[in-house]
Amino acid sequence: MRIAGITIPEDKRLEVALTVVHGIGRPRAKTILNSLNIDSAKKVPDLTADEEKDVRREVEAFKIEGDLRREKQINIKRLKDLKCYRGVRHTRGLPVRGQRTKTNSRTVRGNQRKTMGSGRRKVEKT
Repeated sequence: MRIAGITIPEDKRLEVALTVVHGIGRPRAKTILNSLNIDSAKKVPDLTADEEKDVRREVEAFKIEGDLRREKQINIKRLKDLKCYRGVRHTRGLPVRGQRTKTNSRTVRGNQRKTMGSGRRKVEKT
């Protein structure tokens, strides 16, 4: 089964499998399946053609994949153009939502270790 150009995995429960699509998490997947009265424990091969069509229609009603990614990029670009605090943080590649930066900002900055180690070389074992 394909939704918005993404292949939905067939070996996972439908509730989890739908989260492969960008913009659909577990809560949204649950609401979609509950609104269609489909058991969330079902797997993709167990769906009938009508259920598959209904799920696809329901998922594509939301802003997903390319449209969502584009909208996020436009919002970030707007913040950068305004040169507001959040935009400056995005530009510098630093945490945007108030996290500390003395330690623990590896997620945004990547694994940059700029401090020096102990200064001792590792002894080669021969």
